[in-house]
Amino acid sequence: MKTRASLRGFTLVELAIVLVIVGLLIGTLMPPLSAQIDQRNANETQQKLNDARDALIGFAAVNGRLPCPAAPTTATGTAGAGVEYAATASGCTTSTSGVLPWITLGLPETDAWGRRFTYHVADDFAKTIAPGKTAAFDLATNGNINVLSTAGGSTVATAIPALFLSHGKNGLGAYMPDGTRQSLPTDTDEQENSDADHSYVSKGLVGTFDDQVNWVPPLILMHKMLSASRLP
Repeated sequence: MKTRASLRGFTLVELAIVLVIVGLLIGTLMPPLSAQIDQRNANETQQKLNDARDALIGFAAVNGRLPCPAAPTTATGTAGAGVEYAATASGCTTSTSGVLPWITLGLPETDAWGRRFTYHVADDFAKTIAPGKTAAFDLATNGNINVLSTAGGSTVATAIPALFLSHGKNGLGAYMPDGTRQSLPTDTDEQENSDADHSYVSKGLVGTFDDQVNWVPPLILMHKMLSASRLP
């Protein structure tokens, strides 16, 4: 009986040791696994941003203009959700800033974290086409959106027709499918991407900044419009 008790006790001790070792192994594996998931989400989101750029340029080639934003506060499933604001002869009816009009473009609604993409377009590129014209803009038209390296920093790109972004893993400043908005960021550079003005920041994912930014390059847009015979 004593031998069995001793063996039973020894087995429990061994089991406890094994559990401790397994716990330590899981603890050491969790950070790399978490980092891999974050990288996968960032890569997926970047691909969605690239697809959005192609869709925007394609929309312009077909329709002669870029789309207006969609209402950010309209919940998914509600009438008008994901559909661009109406365009007029002077630009977008409601605002030039909102969310990417995913229904209009035939794109997924959200990034890899389940949040909508912020979208900003210059009025001159989104207005209706004037009679006798084949496009809302011409080769001399300049956008009014600028991309900076940091808030108030050097210029990365200027005269951009349209810009769109994911608010990243932290999602601060992003709109959700139910139309609500996440808390606004405290990071100065992320604040620049959430205030709906004409300046945005694009840089590496460092510190508290994890926004992923993309835009429609003017030269590529103009080339596509020329190829589609939308511009002379």
